[in-house]
Amino acid sequence: MTVLEQAPSPRTTGSAITVWSGGVGILRALGVRTDGLGARIDQLETRTDDGEHLYSIDVGHAARRLGHPSITAPRRELLARLAEGLPEGTIAYGRRFVRAKEGGCGVQAVFADGGTAEGDLLIGADGHHSAVRRQLWGQDPAVPAGWATWQGLADHRHRITGPHHGLMINGRAGFCGLLPAGPDTLQWWFSFPWRPGAPDVPALPLLRERFARWAAPVPAVLEGLREAEIETFPHHTHRIRRVWGTERSTLLGDAAHTMPPIVAQGANQTLEDAWVLARLLAHRPGNLTAALRRYEHLRSRRVSPIARLAATEYTYRYHPPRYDRLVPSPLVTRAYARWLYATSDYLRGRRRWW
Repeated sequence: MTVLEQAPSPRTTGSAITVWSGGVGILRALGVRTDGLGARIDQLETRTDDGEHLYSIDVGHAARRLGHPSITAPRRELLARLAEGLPEGTIAYGRRFVRAKEGGCGVQAVFADGGTAEGDLLIGADGHHSAVRRQLWGQDPAVPAGWATWQGLADHRHRITGPHHGLMINGRAGFCGLLPAGPDTLQWWFSFPWRPGAPDVPALPLLRERFARWAAPVPAVLEGLREAEIETFPHHTHRIRRVWGTERSTLLGDAAHTMPPIVAQGANQTLEDAWVLARLLAHRPGNLTAALRRYEHLRSRRVSPIARLAATEYTYRYHPPRYDRLVPSPLVTRAYARWLYATSDYLRGRRRWW
């Protein structure tokens, strides 16, 4: 197997990624070290913008029930762990995909520099504006979801939330999330309505205008930010197809199921894709095409409702409905553990798919 990456070198940018119990289980099953990676999340507390407590989710309960913790880690650290121990030459950088040609016995990928690569299969895992998907589907189906996220990592802010405590804050101006991402690192993000073509203005004044009057700890987060630290992430969505590829090609991750990040399932469903596909290919070595179609069938059924939920207005509520104040935290905790179980083929599927 060869990973053909269009970036010229390993990426060190990006904020953090939350990996729930199923994703952590997959990482461990694949031999990826998770010890000391990021920060373990034990509690998620939801508040209003004026500081009113709504409910708390005991994420540690899910960890005990499902057998693995949930963690938030800087993207660069997770990528480094994934690359540990790979044979030299497994990842080739600077290979921007242009097109592919399928033959009877394999696939040839052609790159912008004129180079080519041949293999038995082509797995397009090139993100939410996938070039492989455009070739396979004949178009880019991803459309703006009407929101965007401004995000980043802040050092020396771990006391804002506590070492294993996350905050989700809803208000009329939008949404704020704060999660520990390491012993001395805080992941922060702000999300609110956004449309393509909106004026390109500096992010920091925009965030302060919308959120500086929120209750603590939001002003403390905004106070120490610098413009250069802020990344903007427009949200996109598309309908999830039942069939993702052709004879010897398929898609994986955001290329197959672009979704807004509000339910924090993009990276997790990518890991689920990889787990299911690897298992099917290992157990159907003589019929790779059948393995790809079985993979697409299983994963499209699992990920479609998740993507629909991520794209609904309910998940984007920024004025908490009254009943949120009435839901007891133990009930939300149990429901959340069931949700994490339901979204994971790895946790549910310790059965045979082949």
